[in-house]
Amino acid sequence: MDIIDITAGALVGFIVGLTGVGGGSLMTPILVLGYGINPAVAVGTDLIYAAITKCTGIAFHHRHKTIDWRVVKYLLTGSVPSSLATIAYFSVFQEQQRAMEGMIMGTLSLMLILTAALVLLKNKIAARGDQAVGRNLRTHLRHKRPAITTLCGVLLGIVVTLSSVGAGAIGTAILFILHPKKSAIKIVGTDIAHAVPLTLIAGAGHMHLGSVDFGLLWGLLIGGVPAVYAGSYFGKKLSDRILRPTIALILFLMGLKLAFT
Repeated sequence: MDIIDITAGALVGFIVGLTGVGGGSLMTPILVLGYGINPAVAVGTDLIYAAITKCTGIAFHHRHKTIDWRVVKYLLTGSVPSSLATIAYFSVFQEQQRAMEGMIMGTLSLMLILTAALVLLKNKIAARGDQAVGRNLRTHLRHKRPAITTLCGVLLGIVVTLSSVGAGAIGTAILFILHPKKSAIKIVGTDIAHAVPLTLIAGAGHMHLGSVDFGLLWGLLIGGVPAVYAGSYFGKKLSDRILRPTIALILFLMGLKLAFT
């Protein structure tokens, strides 16, 4: 742990508090591009970081009854086995380090670009969930919604384990589309309740593979936790119309940079 680790944690924590954009979509590319950290170590460390920092979110949302535990169960039914299967694959073929890093970089690049689009379209997705998309789902997919939610969990388990990106922005977007009647705060609470065990399990898998840097982790936590509160304070004073496109552009450029690295 050194001042650079603390600075990285503080930078990401401040942006997360300022904008609400998930730490995974920012932390991992900063560690890879800015600090030259091995992609697998960056992903594994960030997964543990995310699990720890989001635990307080579960307590808050559970206390305010803004978690749909039934939906969380469906998501975890898909995401936990797929995350474990992804880790098992890497454990068996761990000697293919270059291929593993290439898969992580490719997945991370794709997820960053997709997250950038979702950051821009977040409000439209929520609005359409209450209108045309919601009606279609209620009419045609009412009885299939649990199975589709579980399938989405399978996909999230894979991409989160590979890239540490997706449990926040993409998970929220999926819930807005599949469960349009739920309030925004309940969507966020449900997503966090799913993200914590998923990132913890995926992070434990990376720990088993030796791709978690605990010195780096403590530095990120020391810098990140207080910075989230500082970012939240200043975020109330800035226009979302300025912040959202700026963050989306940063994520998009990071995704392109990783794609051609």
